[in-house]
Amino acid sequence: MNIEKYQVTGGKKFKLDDFDAKDRGGFESSADVDEIIARNIKEISELQSKLYAEGKTAILIIFQAMDAAGKDSAIKHVMSGINPQGVDVYSFKQPSAEELSHDYLWRAVKVLPARGKIAIFNRSYYEDVLIGKVHKLYEKQNLPDKLKGKDTISKRYKQISGFEEYLWENGIVTVKFFLHLSKGTQRKRFLERIDKKDKNWKFSPSDLQEREYWDEYREAYETAIEKTATEKNPWYIVPADKKWYTRTVISEVLLHTMKKINPEYPTISEEQTKALEESRKKLIEES
Repeated sequence: MNIEKYQVTGGKKFKLDDFDAKDRGGFESSADVDEIIARNIKEISELQSKLYAEGKTAILIIFQAMDAAGKDSAIKHVMSGINPQGVDVYSFKQPSAEELSHDYLWRAVKVLPARGKIAIFNRSYYEDVLIGKVHKLYEKQNLPDKLKGKDTISKRYKQISGFEEYLWENGIVTVKFFLHLSKGTQRKRFLERIDKKDKNWKFSPSDLQEREYWDEYREAYETAIEKTATEKNPWYIVPADKKWYTRTVISEVLLHTMKKINPEYPTISEEQTKALEESRKKLIEES
């Protein structure tokens, strides 16, 4: 798969209209990609074991999307082969009182992955330039008045880019996914959540209220992605109208990322090799 067609690295104007939410990559159904996803998950699992053992590089995976784009199911499916010991998943919902008493990056910084581990952010600090922009939440925060101006969001784009550059220079590779959902498919999925009892819990009337800001959110995403996409920390615009294809693209990107990191199991010294042999002899003598 040519994942570069979904990649945004900055340097030019970005528009969501240039990406097709209904794209299926030439595949007809989930049956066409089952084998691809299974193979990718297997390879990702093998590389994750090496990443964990090597303990040099960490991976931060960010998922952002409109409601009902399939973030939860994508995380569950694609990461199914990962050793739970080496991965942590964090959902960033409405900030708590404690979180609001700190800077907007604080709640993310305190759960950054340790070297050798993978952290998955289901939503992230980008919410502060998305919903924070659409609803001007910064105006209601307990900040000095001079920090609540019209340039607050534009400053945060620069702060986020600098933050991600800092992470990269400290061995944390950031992979950012925007699950690109069409408005028609969101409507269909909302109706499904209302009509099916086992999915009622997923729906909230506030989802419809936020849907009224569809155009504003699209503009917020376009600007945020354009301002924070770089060669080192690109965004991937993943078609989300077909969940099976969403998972395929995500698995391809993660596999590509981990292959670039190229982790290896640590090698041991000659002294350690001799110690292992001595331990081996002792264990054999016991029998």
